[in-house]
Amino acid sequence: MSEHTQAVLEHAGSRANVIIRTAGGINVGSVEFMRGLEDLVDELAADRKARLVVLQGEGKVFLAGANIKAMADYDPDQARDMAELGHRVLNKLAALSQATVAAVNGAALGGGCELAMACDFRFAVKKASFGQPEVWLGLIPGWGGTIRLPRLVPLSQAKRMLFTGEAISAERALQIGLVDEVVEDAAGLEAKVEELRAKLGRSGPAALTHLKRALRTGDEIDSFTDCFTGAESKEGMTAFLEKRKASWAE
Repeated sequence: MSEHTQAVLEHAGSRANVIIRTAGGINVGSVEFMRGLEDLVDELAADRKARLVVLQGEGKVFLAGANIKAMADYDPDQARDMAELGHRVLNKLAALSQATVAAVNGAALGGGCELAMACDFRFAVKKASFGQPEVWLGLIPGWGGTIRLPRLVPLSQAKRMLFTGEAISAERALQIGLVDEVVEDAAGLEAKVEELRAKLGRSGPAALTHLKRALRTGDEIDSFTDCFTGAESKEGMTAFLEKRKASWAE
């Protein structure tokens, strides 16, 4: 196994797990990690079986920022390349047709917080923390942090996190809307993920795809119209009228 942080894809029925792991170390983002993650996201984009994609870290942290040692010698062109890579990968993650959840087991800092924010939901254990400490390095977030954070939390709270670089607890993240659920431990995290998967079973897969597109683009009319191009809406409305559970095609 590589000593560098890797993203590994595992399938479990209608659930796909993206495991972030580092052999004998702390999970840290890098160009190599993001390229590997992009390959997995591209694979998931073509996956018609998975209904829920779960990103989770192994070890003490979810993802503890970027590889500062590698970045220290960057010139402006290299910095732009890294930022463009991060934006491309996380935008692809956000655009997946499946529901996505970041199951945060520890620190999600810098690029780790940006990765979590690119998911539809964020569940965290109590010991988890969230932050964008780039200003401490004379930098700003480069993978979408200045864009996604103000969309999830009040602008004043986003500015406080971005301007001071200070991390906040999972409980505080819940209070301001950055996190959706806080649980005691890893077992509670798994229970919440499975609870979400069960609830998604009632939702039409194609409807979820159209819904995510509407939320992302603001084009509700086209997305609503496209619901009528396939058989799913017919089955859903017929099942409602017949007072039975809809049967979604796999």
